[in-house]
Amino acid sequence: MPAASLNWCRPAIALFVLLLLALGASVAHAQSHNYTVDIRPVLNDLDIEITHVAKAQALVLNLTNKSPTRVRCNINYSAPPQTPLRATRHIDPGRTETSVLRAHRRWFRVTVDVVCVPTPR
Repeated sequence: MPAASLNWCRPAIALFVLLLLALGASVAHAQSHNYTVDIRPVLNDLDIEITHVAKAQALVLNLTNKSPTRVRCNINYSAPPQTPLRATRHIDPGRTETSVLRAHRRWFRVTVDVVCVPTPR
């Protein structure tokens, strides 16, 4: 096949590659949707450190027990329109436990209620 007959393919391939790149950029932008996180702790005078990492597909909550006693933390996630989620973590002194809320729908605001109480060993 002569090389002159393939000249029409190069612009078409370049256009196709540019369209794929533009589509990939718009999908990446849609996945990096931002949302606000409101953490409402009730720690009952316990030394608990709460940190969160807001990712596009999940909210990671880290609870660090800095008190000298074992602690039970009840976690309630509310991220409309997703179904609310409840979790419980038992945290030994000096340890960190993680709780994750995975996105099944698009969030705009996540409210997390954390209630921690001391528990007997």
